[in-house]
Amino acid sequence: MIRAMSRTVFASLPNRKLTLAAFCAAALAITGCETIGGTKTANVAAKANMTAADQLAAVQEVFDANAEQVPTLTAVGYAVVSSQPGRSDAQKRLMAIRSARMAAMRDLAEQIHGLQVDSSTTVIDLMVQNDTFRGVVSGTIRGARTVRINPTGSDTYEIVLEIDREMIGHLISTARGIA
Repeated sequence: MIRAMSRTVFASLPNRKLTLAAFCAAALAITGCETIGGTKTANVAAKANMTAADQLAAVQEVFDANAEQVPTLTAVGYAVVSSQPGRSDAQKRLMAIRSARMAAMRDLAEQIHGLQVDSSTTVIDLMVQNDTFRGVVSGTIRGARTVRINPTGSDTYEIVLEIDREMIGHLISTARGIA
């Protein structure tokens, strides 16, 4: 039943191959994370210049991975109680918890789907006049589990969400059945 529902959800997406490829690329990026610096800079540069065949092989490697090779994804979200709409303090606390949860979901989406960054810089007479940038994330988060909800300080809530290895393994196996 879950597999049938997953197929229905993926089939309803406008470009399911692109979404699946984005998921696989994100999963590959997560499993192959390296810090930039020293000798690893060359490795990162080499990964950026991968051909389409190399990228396809990398996606196949993700499909062939089992759940033990995939990390647990964790995200944290924060929200301030006093800035929330509501008639009472209890309503504001509940809205802060909801806002913190959504911030954590956004963080998970950034980890899985990536962050699209648009930027613009205006230079006049060799002086920067205007420098703007914008980040956009879009994606579906499925199977996130609330680890904890903590009040931090007197006016802030913290929420920690995670997607465990088993759920990521299930999503990968579902994607294998669709691809």
